[in-house]
Order: sequence, then structure tokens, then C-alpha cells
Amino acid sequence: MNFRRLALAGGVAAVLNAPAAVMAEDNNASTQDDTVNELKQVNVSALPLGSDSVSTPYSVMDQQSLISRNEDTLGETLKSEPGVHSDTFGGGASRPVIRGQGGPRVGVLNDGSQVLDASTISPDHAVTVDPMLARQIEVLRGPSTLLYGSGASGGVVNVLDNRIPTQRPRDGVEGFVGARANTVADENATAAGVTFSATDHLVFRVEGSRRDADDYEVNGFESLTVPGTYAESDNSSIGASWIGDQGYFGLAYSYRRDNYGLPGHSHEFEECEANGTSLDCPTEDHDHDHDHGEVVPYVDLASRRVDARGEYRNPFAGIASIRFRGNHTDYRHHEIEEGEIGSTFTNKGGDARLEVEHAPLGNWRGVVGLQYTNFDFSSLGSEAFVPRTETESIALFVVEQYTLNDQWSFEFGARQEHLTQTPDARDGDTLLKVTADNASFSGAANWGFAPGYELVLSATHSGRAPSAQELYADGVHLATNTYECGLLSDCGGTPRDLLDDEISLSANLNLRKTEGDWLFDLGVFENRINNYIYARTLDQQEDFRLIKYSQRDATFTGAEGSVSYYGIDRLGITVFGDMVRATFDDGGYLPRIPAKRAGTRLTSYVGHFDGELELYRSFAQDQIAGFEETTPSYDMVNATLSYRLRGDQRYTFFVRGNNLLGEEVFNHASFLASTVPEPGRNLTVGTRIEF
Repeated sequence: MNFRRLALAGGVAAVLNAPAAVMAEDNNASTQDDTVNELKQVNVSALPLGSDSVSTPYSVMDQQSLISRNEDTLGETLKSEPGVHSDTFGGGASRPVIRGQGGPRVGVLNDGSQVLDASTISPDHAVTVDPMLARQIEVLRGPSTLLYGSGASGGVVNVLDNRIPTQRPRDGVEGFVGARANTVADENATAAGVTFSATDHLVFRVEGSRRDADDYEVNGFESLTVPGTYAESDNSSIGASWIGDQGYFGLAYSYRRDNYGLPGHSHEFEECEANGTSLDCPTEDHDHDHDHGEVVPYVDLASRRVDARGEYRNPFAGIASIRFRGNHTDYRHHEIEEGEIGSTFTNKGGDARLEVEHAPLGNWRGVVGLQYTNFDFSSLGSEAFVPRTETESIALFVVEQYTLNDQWSFEFGARQEHLTQTPDARDGDTLLKVTADNASFSGAANWGFAPGYELVLSATHSGRAPSAQELYADGVHLATNTYECGLLSDCGGTPRDLLDDEISLSANLNLRKTEGDWLFDLGVFENRINNYIYARTLDQQEDFRLIKYSQRDATFTGAEGSVSYYGIDRLGITVFGDMVRATFDDGGYLPRIPAKRAGTRLTSYVGHFDGELELYRSFAQDQIAGFEETTPSYDMVNATLSYRLRGDQRYTFFVRGNNLLGEEVFNHASFLASTVPEPGRNLTVGTRIEF
């Protein structure tokens, strides 16, 4: 039996994270009869050799999946993908957590170019990409991630958009209008974009989005609203491309503005200081009574970004294509407390990437490239715990694929990176400039041992230098309820004289079935990280901790899997789950590791209606660090129904219900795991119209 696409909202693309099993719907196929839909493979932009790459487990949310699964933030949009969770911080910020790792160990890209915001510094800092304007979101794990930075040991998320056109509109003009509203936060969100040809070669794109949501409600034993979980966002972009028969080159200017609350933000300990390995806090009684009308702090964020993208296909003999990606970003956000700016974070800089794919040489295909990144990060005000630091890196990378025969193929990759971090002086004292050189390598073997079956083994060796925050932090960080001391800071004890880079050795083994009524992808992984950098708790007063960035060997072990059956007419059944166990090699658990989860998903279509019912259980997380609390289990029930206008697949209307049981949910991967619950029962209605 051929493949069939039966899902509306989840999409077969999200069911399997295998290259040959990520499919897209043939929109021209009729759903009026019993004809089996013919499917085609989705191109994965972040893979250096496209979807033919043999080494990297990945999952894709295509345009159809994003229509009804789109959420407010990137982390929330992706949290149902295999092995992906979210480090939620209220309604305005959340970043993906992949295989138990987040922050600087998860790279976020915008069409292959780094997103230079401040989201890796703190979980209350928003990721400056809008899922409503995305046309595809790709999640990579494993060997190919090293091509985007040696530090992305957790994974890479690549968000594709249309801000720079890559092809001419078929009828001279095309675009979309989308809208949604929900009940849990009285949210209203809209997005629109139009692409039009000015000449035979010059094409323009204009797009934008707006979101306005109140504090969200929680349904547990009683209904309540969580203060500081509101969020507002505006995005706009204008782009243009010169498009020819062999490629394109384009530029775009984008502007983003956000205002969102900071729930759980406490001022009780803002006067605390580090005294050696102990906290020195004011002795007066702390006010735990938060019903006196205090205004919740909020973030006022602005980001201006210029993107350049281009591709030149078959420029001359021996070269298949030359691709370029680059951006310059001017980012800043204020944290407003009682009407005044308490802290300001800025990040200014750029990222440029050049890839050259050579023509096939016998059974070899490959890409070589160069990446250069330079940015200045600074923090000012009451939470200026990281000094202004210039970070500069340059890297060379290569990936080659060798096809032996119909059954065996191999992939090899390498990256050499040089990084320099130069901090400003702090309180008149000169801080140490840090340089690092890291070589990373990867290899993979794909064995197609039977038609439709493949076994893939891959391994990666990579190095990561400490970030500026891990090196130089010294001060109060209220969002995480900590006083932070960096590896090279005087606070928290004696600074380190010798720094060690993180060295990661990871292995993935995946068994996949990509043809027939049964489809599955079952994978296990292990990631051993020597000199793992973590926040070691030295002292604690109530919920406030003194932390010292330290290094210890750690191991992440886990599994991800999904099994789908499409042998019943108009019905698909999927069973899925993931887990990760993270421990220090000398004993103890790492903090904020997502809980195990397992569930099932039913997808069906009748005429022009598509439906999905998803049920899963998130188990209690009792493998906790010393200062953490056990997070209770919960059962999640979500359902989606959509309708495509008769005779035209471009008009989609949907209704989605989340947390239909009204469970009280706490996210163990969040810094607010024990204090701020997740949104309660929610109903969302929306539409997307394409023209």
C-alpha cells in the first residue's frame, strides 16, 4: 500500500523524524473518494545535502501542520515534536529544550542564519522569531548540528519564512491572511503577507503579524488568572529579490516589538550579595504577601534585523550551487519595574555563512563552507550581571556523503572553529580575554537492509567554549532567583585559573520503517559531556540561591519513538513517547530535565473535514537536583477539527481544544516549575486563507 496523508493538524511530517518519512500532502488529490494520496518528500533546508542526508534524526512542521498547531512562542509550537520540550516563562517567552538541553546548547536559526537575540542568557528573554510567519520549522539532532556551531550539542531549530522571495509568484501575486483567537488568554492574533512581481526578475515581499493576549487562566481545583502572563507582539518585514534562472539574491528589513509580563519576578532578594561562598542578604522580614497591588515587571523589547540570502546554481563546472546567508541584528530590551527601566540588555552584531556544494564526484557528494559571527552583548542596570562582551568566531566546515550501493551510504563531517571573547573592565578591574579552538567531527552509516527499512548509526565529537555568562557573570539575576558567579568571577569562591572546554561525544541509533501501512522511527541516544558547565548551588535562602558556574562530567541518555498505522481507511493511529535521563558521572541528577511522556494520536478525514485527537501522559519527574521539587504527573487531551473549503484547498478553518481535562500543569523544564502553572483549558479558533 502506498503512503497516505491522513492528518490535518498534526501532519505525517510530525509523526516520524526520519528523512525518508517526512512527507508533504499532494494538495491536488481529491478527498471525495477512496483514492490513496500520493506523497512527496519535504526538502529540509538546514541539512547540508537536503533530505538525502543519511546521518541526522530530524522532524519537520510543514505549512499545513503549522496552520493549526501554531502557538504563541517557538518553544510552545515545537513542544509536541519528538524529544522537544519548552522552558516556558509566562506567556511571552519560551525556548525549545531538546533532549534535556537548552540555552546555548540549542541553536536557533532563521533560514540558516543565527538569531542574535538574548534568549540564551535567560529564560525570560523571548526568541525573536514569529511562528505565525513561518512556512516550515525544522528540528535537527545529531551530527549535522555541528555545521551550525560546535556548541549545539542539544540540537538545532531552523525557522524558514518567506521574507526574501526565492521564486516568482505563479500568477504575479500570491499571499495569505491568517487569524486566530483563544479563550484561555482572550488572545487575538493576525498575520498577513503578500509577494508580487515588479518585473520579470524583481520580486517584493511584505508581511506582518500582531498578537495581543491577556494574563492566561489556569484550571485546576479552582479557576484563576496568573498575573504577568500577558503578551503583546508586533512584527513587520519588507524584502526584495532578484530572481533568475540559476538562482536569486535578496535583502529584507524586519522590525519586532514586544511587551510581555514577567510572572514570578521577585524583588525580595535584589539587595543580596555574595560573600565568598555564602549569601549576604538584608535581615528584615521579606514580604510574602503579594496582594498589595504591586505592578508586575514587564519587558519592552525591540529588534531590528537586516537579512541577506542568495543562491547561485551551477555557476561553473564542478560546482552544483553556492549559497549565502547573513544578517545584522540590533536588539535591545528593557525590563520595566514600577514604571522605570530597571535593566537593559542589548545585543548588536551579525552572522554570515557561505556554503559551496560540489558536483557529484563518482559516489561522493559534499558541501564545504565558512561561517563568521561577531556580536556585542551588554547588560545595564539592577541586573547587569554580565559585562559588555564582544564575541567573535570564525569556522570552516565540510560534510561529505558516500553512496556505496543501494543498501549502504555513509556521511562524514568536520568543523574547525576559533572563538574569542573580549569583556570590558568591571569596577576598574580588567577581565581575562578568552580564546578557544575547537575541532568537531561526525560520522554516520545508513544500512537499508530491506525495502522500506533502514538502520542508522551516527556519532559526533564536538567541543564548546563557555559563554560570556558562564565566564563573567557576577550579580543578581531575579528571573531565575539567583546570584550568579561565573567561572572567572571573584564571587562564589576562587576563580578558575584554567578553563576547560566542554567535550561532547554522542551517539544515535535509529531503526526506521518508511513504507507501507506501518511506519515507525525508534531511536536511542547517549551524549557524554566532559567538563559540563552547570550552575552549582553554594548557598540558599528560601527560594533564592547563590550559584557558581562549575564543571563536571555528565551523561544524557534517552529514547524517542513513534509508531504509526495507516491500514484503516481514512484513519491513522500513532503511538509516541520520549524520555531523557541526565546524571553527573560522580552522582546526582541535573536540574530542569523534562519528564518522560507517552501517548497516542488519532488522525482522520471525512470529506473536507480533518480531525485529530491527542492523548498523552507526562509522568512525574522525581529525578531531581538538590534544590528542586518533584513535579507531579498530568494527563493531556488535545483535539483539532478543521475544514477546507470545497473545491479549494487554500481556505482552511479550524478549531482546537487544549488541556481539555483542565489539568493543573507544572513544567519541570521551566525555571518557574514550582511557582507558575501552565495555561488551563483552552479553545482556539482560526483560519488561513491563501491567494
